[in-house]
Parts: sequence; C-alpha cells; structure tokens
Amino acid sequence: MFDPIESDVIYGPLDESEEAVAAANELAEKNDDPDMQMSEPVQVQLLDNCYNCFNDGKTKIDYILVYEDKRTTTIDELMISLPSTVNNDENEKLAIELQKQKDRRRLFKRRFLSNLSKIGLLMETDVRESDRSFVYFIKIHIPWSLLLKYAEDLNFRVPIRAVNNYNSTITFVDRLLRLLHLSHNPFLSEAPKRYYDLFTSVFEISKQDRFMGDNHFPVHFTNTQRSFAVHEILETTPFGRTEKGEIGIDRLIRERVFQAAYPLHEGDYRFDATEQQTPLNENNPRRILYDTWARYRLFYKYQPLDLIRDYFGEKVSLYFAWLGLYTTWLLPASLVGVFVFCFGFIYLSNNIPAQDVCTIGQNITMCPICDACPYWQLSDICSYARLGVFVDHPGTVFYAIFMSFWAVTFLKRWKQKNTAITHRWDLMEFEEEENRPRPEFVIRASTVEKNPVTGILEPYFPAATRRYRILSGIIILSVMICMVIIFIVAIIIYRIIISIPLFRSQDLRQYALSVASISGAVINLIIIMVLGRLYEIIAYKLTQWEMHRTQTDFDNNFTIKVFIFQFINIYSSIFYIAFVKGKAVGYPGHYVTILGLRQEECGQGGCLMELAIQLAIIMIGKQAMSNIQEVMWPKILVLYQRWQVSIPKTKCTTQWEDDFKYSEFGGLFQEYLEMVLQFGFITIFVAAFPLAPLFALFNNWIEIRLDAKKLVCETRRPIAFRSSTIGIWFNILQILAYLAIVANAFIIAFTSEFLPKILYQYTINWELIGYTKFTLAQAPMNTTSIECMYRDFRDPNGILTVFFWKLLALRLFFVILFEHIVFVLCRLTDAIIDDIPESLSIKIRREKYLAKRALQNSSNFNQIFEDPEEENTSRSKLTRFFRTSKAKTTATTVE
Repeated sequence: MFDPIESDVIYGPLDESEEAVAAANELAEKNDDPDMQMSEPVQVQLLDNCYNCFNDGKTKIDYILVYEDKRTTTIDELMISLPSTVNNDENEKLAIELQKQKDRRRLFKRRFLSNLSKIGLLMETDVRESDRSFVYFIKIHIPWSLLLKYAEDLNFRVPIRAVNNYNSTITFVDRLLRLLHLSHNPFLSEAPKRYYDLFTSVFEISKQDRFMGDNHFPVHFTNTQRSFAVHEILETTPFGRTEKGEIGIDRLIRERVFQAAYPLHEGDYRFDATEQQTPLNENNPRRILYDTWARYRLFYKYQPLDLIRDYFGEKVSLYFAWLGLYTTWLLPASLVGVFVFCFGFIYLSNNIPAQDVCTIGQNITMCPICDACPYWQLSDICSYARLGVFVDHPGTVFYAIFMSFWAVTFLKRWKQKNTAITHRWDLMEFEEEENRPRPEFVIRASTVEKNPVTGILEPYFPAATRRYRILSGIIILSVMICMVIIFIVAIIIYRIIISIPLFRSQDLRQYALSVASISGAVINLIIIMVLGRLYEIIAYKLTQWEMHRTQTDFDNNFTIKVFIFQFINIYSSIFYIAFVKGKAVGYPGHYVTILGLRQEECGQGGCLMELAIQLAIIMIGKQAMSNIQEVMWPKILVLYQRWQVSIPKTKCTTQWEDDFKYSEFGGLFQEYLEMVLQFGFITIFVAAFPLAPLFALFNNWIEIRLDAKKLVCETRRPIAFRSSTIGIWFNILQILAYLAIVANAFIIAFTSEFLPKILYQYTINWELIGYTKFTLAQAPMNTTSIECMYRDFRDPNGILTVFFWKLLALRLFFVILFEHIVFVLCRLTDAIIDDIPESLSIKIRREKYLAKRALQNSSNFNQIFEDPEEENTSRSKLTRFFRTSKAKTTATTVE
C-alpha cells in the first residue's frame, strides 16, 4: 500500500553553470546538513544472472518470437477443411486463396528473419510439436557490438559509480512507533534492500571504459534495457514495401505471421514442491516480487518500487508509486468520512424535522408525484427521512471543504514524490531524450521533411490534414455523447413508467421511488460499461487515423478522447440527479411537462439521498465489475491460448513455453482510467456520499495486489518503457480537483437541506420547530381532487414566497463564498509547500557535476569520488565540488 521513498522536489530548469554549481557546493560546505552531503563511494560487484539462455548455457535470451506451422500444407488438405455446402469449383478457389495467404505469410516471415539476421541479431530456434501444429520459438540475442550502437542511439543511462544511499531520515511512522514503544516497523517491505545508488550517465561508445561493468560484460546493461533495444529493432525492421506499411513486428502479429513476441520472465515465481520457502533461497527477481509484493496478505506493506522498476521498467513502477501514494492518502480521508457519517447518528437523535415527518406527517396528505400516482401520507417516508440525515447534515459541509483541500494537497504531494523518484531513477532529462517518432507514424507518413531542431530528414504528416481528422473525431465524440444523453432520457422515462404500477399497490407504495431509482441505477451501470468499451475501440482507431508523431502525443490524444466520453458517460446521470432532478417541476395545476410527462421529483429521502444511492451503486458496482474482470479475464485468455495452441505437457517446460501460455499485458491505460474516475467519485460528489473514500480505500488495497499478481503471475512480461511522469493523467486529476470545489459548493447550496435549515434557524426558529411543515406548500384550490401539500416555498396561490428569494440569494452567496475560501486555502497550500527544496536542488546539481566530471578524460578521475584520508590534505579544485559524508565505513561490498 505504501511507498518508502522519501521525496524532495524540483521543478523548472536548473542553472547548470560553473558559478551556480560552485555556489551550491559552497552552501553545502557551510551548512552541516546530512541531506546536502553525498554518501561515500561503494565498491559494487553487479551481477548478471543468466536465467534464460541459448542451448550453450551462456548466450542470454533477450526476446522470443513465436509462430505456428499448421499441419495442413497442401491445397488438397485445405479443401478437406472447407464446407461441403458449396460446389467443388468454389472450394478449389477458396483453397487456392488460402494457400496464397499462407505463402504470403511465409514470405513475410522469411524476409523479416533474414533482415534481423543482417542487422546482427543472433537467433536460435526451438520446436514443439502438438496435435494440430508445430510451434516454433525463436530465441533472440543482441550481440555486444550491436547493443552498444543501440544503447547510444536510444540514450540508455548506464552506471558510472555506486554511492551509499543509506538514509536515516526519521519519518512520521517512525516517530509514531517510538511513541508506541515498538522497535519494528510492520509496514516495511520484506524485499531485500539495496543500500547504494548507481550514478548513471547517458551512454557514449567513445567513453565506454568510464562505465561500470558486471560479471559478464565491461558495461552493465540491465535485462530490461537489452529487451528494449531488441524491441526497437523488431519495431523498425521491414519485411516488404515500407510505403505499404510492411514493417515492424506489430504488423506481423496482426497479419498472424507470428503469434507472439515478448521478453521472458526471469525464472518461475513459485517454489518447487521439494523446496522450502524462505527468504534466504529467493533466487530470481520474479520470485522475490511475488513473495514480497504480489500477495494479498501484504496489502499493508510498502511497495518495493526499486525492484519493480528494475524488473518492469519506469512506466509500470511509476503507476504503482502513484497508486500507492493515492491509497495511503485515502486512509485519513476515509477516517474523516467515517466520523462524518457517524456524526449523522448524533445529529439524528436531536433532529426535529426528521421526527416531525414521522409524527405530524401522519396528518399531512401529500399530492401525487406523478400523473398516475395516488395521494400519500408524509409519514410514509419516515424511514427515508431518517436515513437521509446520514448524508445531509452540517458535517457534510465540513467534509466537502476537507476533501477539496485534500485533493489539492494530495496532488501537491505527488509532485514532490514524482520529482524524488525521477531524480532517484535518473529520469530528470528524460523528456529531452524521448522525442523520436512512433514506428507506425514512420510507416504511414506521406512525406519527408527536415527536422528544424536536428536538421535530419524525418517522416512528416501535414498539420492541416491532422486538424481535419481531429475535427472528425470531435464530431464522432459528439455523436457518442448524444447517445449517452438519449440513454439517460430513456432511463428517466423508465423510472417514471416503473413507478406508476408500484404506486398503485398499497403494499409497495412506500418503496416505489426507491425501487425505480435503484433499478434505474443498475441499468445505467450496464449501459455505462457497454458504451465505454465501445467508444474505447472507436477512439483508438480515430487516434491512429489522426497520425500523431510521437508516442506521447498519441497517448495524450487517445486519453483525452476516452476520458471526456467516460466522464460524461459515467457522471451524466449523477449530475442530473444533483442539479436538475426536482428543481423545476412546477406545482399542482401548473406542472412542467416534457413530451407530455411530468418531470421527475426527488425520492422519499430527498435529492441528496437519491444522489448517494446512485453514486454508491455506480461507484461500487463499477469497481466490483472491474475487479471481477481483472481476476477472470487473464485466466480466460490463458485457457483460450492453451486451447488454441496445444503444446504437449512435459515434466519440465522451458520459460518461453510457460510465458507463451500467458496472455499479453494490456497496458496501464485501463488501470489509470479506473483510478482517475474513482478520484472523481470521491472528490466531486463526496458531499453526498461521505463513505466513498472508505470504499475506494478497500478497493485500492485489493487493486494494488491484483495488478501486481497479474503482472508477475498471469501475463507475459511487458516491455520496460521509460517514463518520468504519469503523463496527462496528472493534468486530468488537477482538473477534477478544481471541479470538485465547484461541484461540492453547488451540491450543498442547491441539493442539500443545509442552507434552508440555516435560513429558517436565523429568521424563524433556531430549534427548527415547525420546519417540516414550513417546507410544504398547499395546493391551489380547484387543482386537486382533495386538499394536499407539496414540497416548495409557495403561498396557496402558487406564488413564490419571500423566503424562497432570500434562500436563492443565500445559495448564490454560499457558492461564491465556498469557492473563494477553498480556492484561497488551496493556493496558500501551494505557496507554502515548496516545489523545490534547496537540499534536493543542491544534491541534483552536485550529482550532475560529478557525472560530467567522471566522464572527462582526467587523470584525477578517482579524486572526484574520494576525499583525502588525512585531514591536513588540502582540497583540490576538483574535490571541493563534492564532499562525502563522514560514515564509519569507507567501502562496502555488495554480493
């Protein structure tokens, strides 16, 4: 759940001049602050275990390609499998066409593998025979010389020195444990700790002797870097005419030339039956991650983010870092929400309006709330009136302010943490490096033009044409939004129609609106899930058609499309209940109608109660369905994969066979989308449902381990893509946080009973005696068959009272006041909490300076890292820029 990385912050460009670096280091010399001191150098022996190798046992497998060769190979055999309902001539034509397609696939495969061999990749083939086909596993290894070339082209960062990173910072949890006299922190991860940092720099072939090596190679490249380099080669290798897009492994998989392409997991995550499970015999990183991270019983533990990053790459680990921080911050929000909800019990015990509904309501006849509905007694909604108090009381206002402040502060904290992580993982300059065009863009681009920055000819797509295509996407998005609105109107009509027969039944009358509301919410949830999945498919095709140059642009445009639609798809019914339903229904004799039907009125417990029910069903139901889908879908895909390609079972299967049986990892888009929509639920509508953060907390405890188990145990290993942020999702979160301030202000002002009660207390009766009857208006004469009451502030003639206009003015004033107070508090928080603590700024400058000097051809190379042992040794101009901490030990060997 938690994340042990302590973070400082830096934003904006650093001044990297010699004067700025000197000033920063002089400041570090004057201030005896351990955070400003660099730790001592560490002698590290980097290990490069070969879990997956060629048959020689030495050559590392960096990637696997899989293709299947069906036993049906001749035209006569193909004709046997064709249906007998057509004549022989048509059968023969179909068989010839199938044979042509098969020959075409073979040609593409042969060309592709030949080109890979010409590039320099080493390949070895392993064959498995099944009942229906031969399955070929092509093991790929990238040779050292080729790896060096791509490491420089792809701007790989490789270590130049290891530095002790032991941090004795006392955290809040440590202080709390000391207060409780507990010596062990139960939240610490059981994963092995690494007490050193690797100083890294962008790799240059000409300076490869300056970098650290491992036990196999003179320069240490991680397994994720090696597989990423091979992936880049596979994505850019042609197999036909490039102008027709015949390039890259993705196209070959779509054409069914290859069945799969993936890097391998490093060993099995399970122990053998004869092997005792202890932390001492963990022998591969996958098993370590499973035993210390991907188990549900570890829901309260810190996440081993460094290990996740080493195994899955920065993009995946940043998602879990964000999700861990978000889940941690949900804990105080949930506790406050539970207190606010429990306050409703205290408020209910002395709530006179709720008691009046149950007592004097027996003598009050209410007007029908629909054209075919009967008259009813106010006391019929006694239980709903009591239940509504739990979500509509003064504590709700406090909680809305608290959660608005919480959302902004959480995002501020993530800024700090994200910066600390990017610094720790050497991603500070990643955005400058990652500006290469997408392979698909290169394939489909119509022209070539010179890059104004690099001066290199690159594929080009006209911006004007892209704008027209984006406009077409906006039109399609608008059509889909109109479909959502149509379904919302259909659900409204459904609720009206279904409530009529329920009202006619004497036994079911009091449950009529609740049954209609709950069933409508369930139907709405189903429609939300179906429309959401349909639009994601459409949005992906549209984004491909728009031809965005970089992968970042592609991801951002796709995310914006899907989020806008999902926001309207999911929240439209909730916004309708919160701000439209029951607000302009008219009064007896002058009801407002649409399509001949009266507008809906709020349920028995009020609009806020109905909003809470709708919110709970959609939020909890969507989370439950998503979790069930995440649990079941990978298992279904695995079963389908095993059925489609039946590899015979043997006593000992290889890693590439085991991984081939898994499903492909679907990416992080769905995970982010689910969490961001959840963030909207717990912030925008928290005034109606104080328990929303609690349900979100329970869901996220499961979600973290569910996603972890899916990655470690149930899917193929994903490509370790690099990233320095969570991307456009952070901007969306910021928009939701500020939207939550406005939405909560309007919910409290126009949906809750908080302001009417306040105005009644100050103008009529402080104890709220008579409030229930005061909120009811008598139906005008000759408009109803019997005398009845309805909810509104009108006189017997249907004219709005003075109290209504005072209340309207108070509501508008409250919205303005609420927004300004919360926005000011948020701005103050933003100003008080520094984005760039001075200690981290100095540390980053010193590390950059160190890395730059370390790569220079200087005879004093080692002096950059080492302090003179004797105190009377004078500092040189080199060593004064870097001061090591005064630790007891001067060297540590890491096995």
